[in-house]
Amino acid sequence: MKKQHHSGPAKSEFKNCLQHVPVPKILLEGVNVIKVNTNGKTRKGFITLSEDKFTLYLTSSKVKSSSSSSLMKPILKKVTSIGSSSSASEEQDAERAIDIGSIDRIQRGQNTHKFEMARQRNTGSGSGSVGSPRSSGSFRSSSKKNTFDLDPNRSFSIIFRGERTLDLMTMPSEAGNNERDQILNAMDAILKTYQTAKMQVGNDVLLLRYIWLDVDKDKSNSINATELGVILDRINFYMKKSVLSASYEHFGKIIHLDRSTRKKGLSFEQCATFLHKLKRDTWQVKPVNLIWNKLFGEYMRNGKQRQSVSDVTFLEKFLHKKQGETNATIEQVRELFARLNTLEIAHVAAQDEPQDGNCIRIDKNRFEAYLISRENDVFDPNKERLDSRNMNKPLSEYWINTSHNTYLKGDQLTSQSSVEMYMHALYRGCRSVELDIWDGERDIYDHTPIPIVYHGHTMTTKLPFADIIKCIKVFMNFNPDSYPIILSFENHCTLPFQEAMSEQLTSILGPLLYTPDEIDFHGTLPSPESLRGMIVVKGRRPNGALDDDYDSDDTDDEESTINADSSITESTTKEASPQKKVRQSVVAPQLAKLTLLHGTTFKAFEESQTFPAHYMHSFGESKMRKLCRYGKGRSWVSYNQKNMSRIYPSGKRVDSSNYSPVLPWAAGCQMVALNFQTPDVHLRVNDGRFRENGHCGYVQKPSALMMKDDSVTQPSSVLLSVRILSGSCLPKPRHNTKGECIDPYVKVSVHDVSMNEDKDTVKTFNTSMVPSNGFFPIWNSDFFSFTVENGLVAMLQLNVFDYDVAKADNFIASASIPISCMRTGIRSVQLFDSSNTTSGAFDFASLLIEVKIKQDLFDI
Repeated sequence: MKKQHHSGPAKSEFKNCLQHVPVPKILLEGVNVIKVNTNGKTRKGFITLSEDKFTLYLTSSKVKSSSSSSLMKPILKKVTSIGSSSSASEEQDAERAIDIGSIDRIQRGQNTHKFEMARQRNTGSGSGSVGSPRSSGSFRSSSKKNTFDLDPNRSFSIIFRGERTLDLMTMPSEAGNNERDQILNAMDAILKTYQTAKMQVGNDVLLLRYIWLDVDKDKSNSINATELGVILDRINFYMKKSVLSASYEHFGKIIHLDRSTRKKGLSFEQCATFLHKLKRDTWQVKPVNLIWNKLFGEYMRNGKQRQSVSDVTFLEKFLHKKQGETNATIEQVRELFARLNTLEIAHVAAQDEPQDGNCIRIDKNRFEAYLISRENDVFDPNKERLDSRNMNKPLSEYWINTSHNTYLKGDQLTSQSSVEMYMHALYRGCRSVELDIWDGERDIYDHTPIPIVYHGHTMTTKLPFADIIKCIKVFMNFNPDSYPIILSFENHCTLPFQEAMSEQLTSILGPLLYTPDEIDFHGTLPSPESLRGMIVVKGRRPNGALDDDYDSDDTDDEESTINADSSITESTTKEASPQKKVRQSVVAPQLAKLTLLHGTTFKAFEESQTFPAHYMHSFGESKMRKLCRYGKGRSWVSYNQKNMSRIYPSGKRVDSSNYSPVLPWAAGCQMVALNFQTPDVHLRVNDGRFRENGHCGYVQKPSALMMKDDSVTQPSSVLLSVRILSGSCLPKPRHNTKGECIDPYVKVSVHDVSMNEDKDTVKTFNTSMVPSNGFFPIWNSDFFSFTVENGLVAMLQLNVFDYDVAKADNFIASASIPISCMRTGIRSVQLFDSSNTTSGAFDFASLLIEVKIKQDLFDI
């Protein structure tokens, strides 16, 4: 579908972009695997890669070729997600296929909840119990039906469409070889090639290819009028059947298809052209037309309608004047135009543009493609990229992406615990995870203590401590350049179990575990760069064997709903206040030596500022608010310049809801812990903050939070104005493929901090609803204006919802952008699903907005 001179559209090159990627022959013929279902049961099957290498099939029997009719079944209808209510029988009966564009990542090993369920079934242990260490790693088959020997060295999980998992194990070949790594290396190469190739393809074409296989079920490589209706439903554009039929016939005649060919159907390229014409010929005023005419003029000097714009005009009138990109050069524009003019888009947009010597031009369609591209994203690419030059400051000078009770899948009282949640948190960008560790059972063979992790004194299920450490090591093995992962220990164990923790940490992590030297406890904390690729322990490192002054997440300023005063190692000291308990804990020397960050009880900032840099405090959210409200904010900012603070949710949040992180960020708090299992607005705010600096989990705090002079710490207010112009390729909620066409609207919010009252604030506006159109909804809204009081921490959040007249509106997608990272002008907004991924149909979803910012002082 590139530029061409003939009447018909050229063949799509993108559809063949994976052909040159070498793959093992067995992957094209069918690999014998064991699949683990949601309930932990296992069954045999085969995975087969399609001939075009865009689709991975899972079938119950081997097929002769990837084009066999046995693969012509509805695909991906019943793939279960985490916490899905789909029954095991439904899951067993469903043929499946996963599109390459749906895959987020491929994990080696057995670090998902389904593998944990299989382990429990095969060892006979209950969901809330922890058995022998032999339950970790490889587990053997039992006499139960549908169970197999699952070897972690042959196991892997495909994570797709958010947090859905397909959990498999390759069977030994006839020669006894382990084919897993060979297969997964090929899949990794395919994913890498796909990610590169899609950058030169328009979103409309990408979306059509993504859903093509679902609709072209007879594999005729053509779409008739009925199937075109299915496509329109998938892309969320409603047309009456009679209107669609007439439009189909009219389009077929325009492109000179005879009657028999029209009955047979449109090719992929012709279908892409039809969809483009739907957008082009809409009765609504398209934002791109208004922008084009206003910037460049609807007519040229010769009176003809403007069809294209030159590189010089684009640079001066658009980039310099409208977008404020005053550093852009003509060389950069020509490189951009060269890419845009080779972009694979629908044929009606692929016109040859006249070139005049050194003057290069683009047409309106390619200008529109640029407007909604990631190159034009509102998030400043200079802020989004990792800047390793700024990673040499002490840890206390960074905001650190932090998780609370990371092991939980749901609420704080009755939900399941899973190592899978650690992997999800880490891939979401978290770099500080929490483990609540308690005495477990002893090994039935050698009586070795087995420390366990769960939410104490609740009905949540339990995990072996060692399984979590192994999971984190797997992540580090495949992400060796990761900035340090901080293990935040809530240690309730007796000495023998603490000694077991120490032994497991050292034996499992080996050189990945950071063991501090004495020099680390004098002066400032080490930097993220110096700890790169390491795992750091936050816990207790007392001067002596007893620690009677440590902090804990268990007590939350009279807010905790969970009885947490029965730590195994506590004792009551009579010399203390009659109404309080002094918690004395014996800390195993082996474990203390592995600990860098020492949690200690907060009394007053005047005292805390005299502590060594490795001493830190933990505060519940209510205590955090009180400290800010009572004028302690400046003292806290000063404390956080050398030492660290960790904030955690109120104990009243038994539903695992979250609080706004912007207020503790404004106080300079480094570790603002949120419940990562709950994708609410506050977690999405956190996602946006840590999109900065390459999504590495560490963002350097603004210099105003590091200043010693009080007079320069108050940021000036900023006037932010935002209007929503249009959307593009908005999907159905929750990656659904069926359902009514969406009625989208956008919630525009700013999460800020009131400087006078020291509290977090939210101001929200809503656009109107656009009925039955997620393909190209047009709002052209008025400007929504916000007075931003603290531009250092404030966040713009755009949430897209599907309006529902009968029940609660459905969340579709969102984007959160730090005000300090925004670009002005006409900008695109990349949208993310609730898991903060852009997999599947979300890869093509975006908004087009206009941004204006007026400011006096802006410390970035």
